[in-house]
Amino acid sequence: MAVPLDRTIDFIIDLEKKFYTHKSNKESEIINDYRDIEKPKSYEFIKYYKVNNVVFKVSYLSEKELSLVHPKFAHLMISDTTKFDYEFDVFINNNFIFLIVDKQLIGAWSRNDIHYFQGKFSMQFIQKIHQKEENEWMGVFHASAVSDEKKSILFLGDSGNGKSTSLALLQASGFTCLADDFVPMDVEKREVYSFPASISIKKNSLETLLPIYPELETTAEYNFTRLNKIVRYLKPNNTNYFNHLPCNDLVFIKYEKDADLTCEKISKVTAFQQLIPDSWISPKKENAEIFLDWFSTLNCYQLTYSNNEEMIAAVSKIFNNDL
Repeated sequence: MAVPLDRTIDFIIDLEKKFYTHKSNKESEIINDYRDIEKPKSYEFIKYYKVNNVVFKVSYLSEKELSLVHPKFAHLMISDTTKFDYEFDVFINNNFIFLIVDKQLIGAWSRNDIHYFQGKFSMQFIQKIHQKEENEWMGVFHASAVSDEKKSILFLGDSGNGKSTSLALLQASGFTCLADDFVPMDVEKREVYSFPASISIKKNSLETLLPIYPELETTAEYNFTRLNKIVRYLKPNNTNYFNHLPCNDLVFIKYEKDADLTCEKISKVTAFQQLIPDSWISPKKENAEIFLDWFSTLNCYQLTYSNNEEMIAAVSKIFNNDL
């Protein structure tokens, strides 16, 4: 990279101070304000999710709380059981949404910070699945991760550029969905870890995907007004949610109508500038150093396409180191 290592580490730490520390302080204020709050005596919805051999019991106070989490994990649902490994409670009180895990208060967020709650729920979920604490993760990326069972590739890009649609197309072509939207990487192995959420499919992708996934025709539709998007959820084809694989390639992908296929390497500085704003990087300095060391080894590409078959062929070449 063109930026000196020490300056880049400081840059990441400064970003984390602005975003992560501010958010943590705000959460602490909320927790202190409501430290005496009582858990609900009963919940309208109780769901059990099974991830390989790990069972989660998640209690939702009402349909509102259910809508914030359940659609992405509905494919993991099992029948009621008396045996479970972890217990999550989700409830809204005084306009704040609370998350309790195994009787410990994790945090509380205002209605304007629902995405922080969802991120924390997902972080707690992967900590339990993979038996890693938060400081053992190098980062979490707003990306899609696909694998050939030997290694993984991360797809990145602005919302609406086609990350999830490309992932669904690749899944139908024999590749495996490791994670969509929330892609965790650990410090020890520097590998992408599986996250068991469904693939979110936007309404404008249905015409492309319905011939491949006819089940999308009758899948429930969710309207996220605040995010100005309507989505349906597609079950990932992953059969091992404990899986984790190395990642050597970042692909900034963009679907553009009538565009000729282009797939070319881009500079690490350009890739870094696009990756960081949508990512959570561990605030630990040692972890930031490991992140930069990993990032310096990557191949970074910009892939623009309109023809799905050409995109799949290009990604296959990246997997085979033919580009």
